[in-house]
Amino acid sequence: MTALLIVIYIVFVSLGLPDSLFGAAWPVTHKDFGIAESFASYYGIITGVCTGGVSFVAGKMLRKFGTARVTLVSTFMTAAALVGMSFSPNIIVFMIFTVILGYGAGAIDTGLNNFVSLHYEARHMNWLHCCWGLGVTISPLIMSAFLSEELSSWRMGYRIVAILQFSIAFIILFFLKKWDKVEKSIRTQENSSDSGNAKLFDLLKIRGVLTSILSMGLYCGMEFSIGTWGATYAVNTFLIAPDEAPKWVSLYFGGIMLGRVIAGFASMKLSDKTLIRAGIITSLLGIIVFALPLGKFSLVGFLLIGTGFGPIFPSILHSVPERFGTAYSADLTGYHMGGAYGIGFAIQLVFGYAATLISFKIMPFVLLALCAGVYIANEVTLKKVKKR
Repeated sequence: MTALLIVIYIVFVSLGLPDSLFGAAWPVTHKDFGIAESFASYYGIITGVCTGGVSFVAGKMLRKFGTARVTLVSTFMTAAALVGMSFSPNIIVFMIFTVILGYGAGAIDTGLNNFVSLHYEARHMNWLHCCWGLGVTISPLIMSAFLSEELSSWRMGYRIVAILQFSIAFIILFFLKKWDKVEKSIRTQENSSDSGNAKLFDLLKIRGVLTSILSMGLYCGMEFSIGTWGATYAVNTFLIAPDEAPKWVSLYFGGIMLGRVIAGFASMKLSDKTLIRAGIITSLLGIIVFALPLGKFSLVGFLLIGTGFGPIFPSILHSVPERFGTAYSADLTGYHMGGAYGIGFAIQLVFGYAATLISFKIMPFVLLALCAGVYIANEVTLKKVKKR
C-alpha cells in the first residue's frame, strides 16, 4: 500500500499542474487571442460544468472500471488537452480542449479523494492535497519563465506542463496491474454493500449533506477566484508586470501546500472538524492582510490565505465517510465535488464580471464575505450531523 500511496501522491501533483496555469497566463493569453480580459469567466463556466458534471457520475464509473483505470485514462486526457490548448489558433479551439481538460480532472479528483478517504488516515489526505499544492505552485513559475521578454510564449508554458503530465501518466501505466490488484483485494476484504442503486436526490436528503456541499462550494469560490484572478488583481491594482504577477500568486499556492503539510502532522492529534475551523480563521487573517493599504506588500496576504485554505478542502472530503457513512461514499464524494465546483465556478464567474465592471479592489471584501459563509455552513453541517 505504501508504493501505491506514493503513486497517488504523484498523480495529485499532476492534478494540480493545470489548475493554476490558466490564471497565470491569462494576462497575456487574452491579448494573443484578441479578446476581453473578462472572457476568463467563460473558462470557469466550462471547467466547472465539465469537472462538476463528471463528479456526479464518477461513483458509477469507479465501481465499473476501478480507480486505477479511471485515473490512467483521465491523466492522458488532461495531458492531451494541454497540448491542444497550446496549439490553439483561436479561443474557440482553446475552449474545446478545455472541455477535455475538465472531464479528465473531475474523474481523477473524485476517484482519488474517495479512495484515500476510505483507506488511509487523515494525514495522508492532507498530504495528498499538499501534492496538489506542489503542482499548482510549480505551474505559475513555469509560466512566468516563458512570459519573460526574451521568450514571451504562454504556449511553451502549456507544453512543458503537458510533458510533465504525460510523464506521470506513464508512471500510472507502469503501476496499473499492481494498483488493480490492490483495489480488487480491498473490495473483496470489505465485501462492500455499495450496490450503486441509490439515487441522487435520496442521498441529498441525508441531514447535513447539502450544507456540507455548500461549505465546500463557498470555499471553492474563494480558491477559484484567487487562482483565476489573482494575477490580474496584482497587475490591475498594483501595476505589477505580467511576468512578475504569477510569482506573487505562487505565494498563494505555496501557502496552500504549506498549510496541508502542517495539517497532515496536526491531524495526528486534531480532528477534521478542528482543522477546518483553524483553516478558516487563518485564511480570515490572511484576507485582512490582503485588504490593508500596504501597496504591493499586501500581496504577502496571498501566503497566509493559502496556508489557511490548506486543510479546509481535504478535511471536509476526508470527513464524508465519517459524517454520512461508507456505503455510498464514492457517490457522496462526487456530489460534494460536483456541487462545490458548480458553486465555486459560479462565484468566480460573477466576481470576474463584477471586478472588471467596478474594480479589482473589491476582491478582499468579497473574500471576507465568502469566508464568513464557509464558517456558517460548516457549523450548521456539524449540528445537523450530530442530531442525525
